[in-house]
Amino acid sequence: MSESVVLDTALCLPASEIEALIQGRMIATMPRKFINSGRQFALYPTDISINLQSYEQYYRPSFLSIAQTVLAQQGCEKVVVKAWARCEGCILHPPESLDSLSQLTVWTKEALQLTLGKRPHLFLAYLRVYLLPQSLEIFLKSPNPEFRPLNSSLIVSEAKPVLNDRTFAQRKSQLEKLEPPLHPELEELQSAIASLTISQPAAKQLDDDIKVFLGWSSDKLITQPDPNLAWINDIAKLGDRSIELEEKKSNYQAGTDFENIARQSLEFLGFKVENAYKGGAGGLDLFCSKPYPIVCECKAGRLIPSGTVEELIKLGGMHLGADPFLDSAKLVIGPGNPSTDILKAAHKWKVSIINAMTLQKLVEFKAKYPGAINLIELRQYLEPGQIDYRINEYIDKAERDIKLRSQIIMAVKELSEQDNETSKATHPSFTVTEIRVHYNATHNPRLNDEIVHDLLIELSSPLTGYLGRIKGSDWNSDRFYFLRNLLLN
Repeated sequence: MSESVVLDTALCLPASEIEALIQGRMIATMPRKFINSGRQFALYPTDISINLQSYEQYYRPSFLSIAQTVLAQQGCEKVVVKAWARCEGCILHPPESLDSLSQLTVWTKEALQLTLGKRPHLFLAYLRVYLLPQSLEIFLKSPNPEFRPLNSSLIVSEAKPVLNDRTFAQRKSQLEKLEPPLHPELEELQSAIASLTISQPAAKQLDDDIKVFLGWSSDKLITQPDPNLAWINDIAKLGDRSIELEEKKSNYQAGTDFENIARQSLEFLGFKVENAYKGGAGGLDLFCSKPYPIVCECKAGRLIPSGTVEELIKLGGMHLGADPFLDSAKLVIGPGNPSTDILKAAHKWKVSIINAMTLQKLVEFKAKYPGAINLIELRQYLEPGQIDYRINEYIDKAERDIKLRSQIIMAVKELSEQDNETSKATHPSFTVTEIRVHYNATHNPRLNDEIVHDLLIELSSPLTGYLGRIKGSDWNSDRFYFLRNLLLN
């Protein structure tokens, strides 16, 4: 548990620059006077020194739209404090460093020169910023224009740092050494999508991923449930409801609801469900045409009725023709238990039977790891008879594959952290052999270099982005570095 911190003063900064600190875009400010290391204070937003007309000269283009939005929100609204900070060092910057300093902050070189022209020295204070559990409206006494005493002490904690220890140390080292940003084009992309994050959930996720990639956000993110996927929790519930209503007239509607959610589930898994053979008596419940044909019957109720397999054979053969039907996968989905006769017929005609809860598990796994289910591979598990155990085996296998990749990423991260303790490199990189040796030493399995290299190539693909790759003259001289975690749900 983090210790409580008592604050008696606030540092007044332009509201836009506090926003940059809160977003992790930068970790420093330009105080008028030297700030002692270890000093702690609230961050109080003001609109001092800057007006809308001068923003284009003052802030870099990648931050300009955000700065203007923050200024527009200030207006006559109450002043709200969202964060506090601790000074982790204050240094004097010479004039020849302004160009490099601009690339690592939100200020233009012109703004830095203007600031230096008004002051005898240009100080840069490194701020470790922490968010308050909830925003506060506070009032200040006003004897000093930069540091102002609070009317009453503010008790805060270090529970919500904007950046974790490792990320902050890397960013601080980068500023101290004036190392250029590694991915300026991604900063431009992040700026372009920032305005979309409020209305577009997909843009918000991309925005979060880019911030982690750039080091503007710590790499441990909490994935929020997607409200659009809440229906997944109803798959087994609708099956159970059909059992409860089995003896009632409303059971027909329960069966229809179960069939609809089964269709939604198969589509979510990636199957293409056709409408051509559906409709009333004599129609197939569900037919999937891609990536391979599946003929499916949905049976609500406590028991899967006798004759279900025969019904599937009759309707499937009638609609598809004998040969196409025999070549298709055949599936019965229901919450009930199959009888001995059903199981015997299912083995004879190669019909697979799965429970509604098993279907839900498969869909839940797809929701957690969107690219983890390979439908072509899944077909190998569609054996005759009750196959819930086989589907569970497939999910277990897929989870092991994901865990292996997460462990490979962790091996690269651990090597990076060890290297940072000695070299302080911003992005240390490692060979396949170095990663393989560390992985085998920490996780027991004995993987060879070729297997590890294949995994590293996959994880450093632009479509995954968990690792970065520095291409060598051959595969054995490739080097890889850590970008972000693969979080296991």
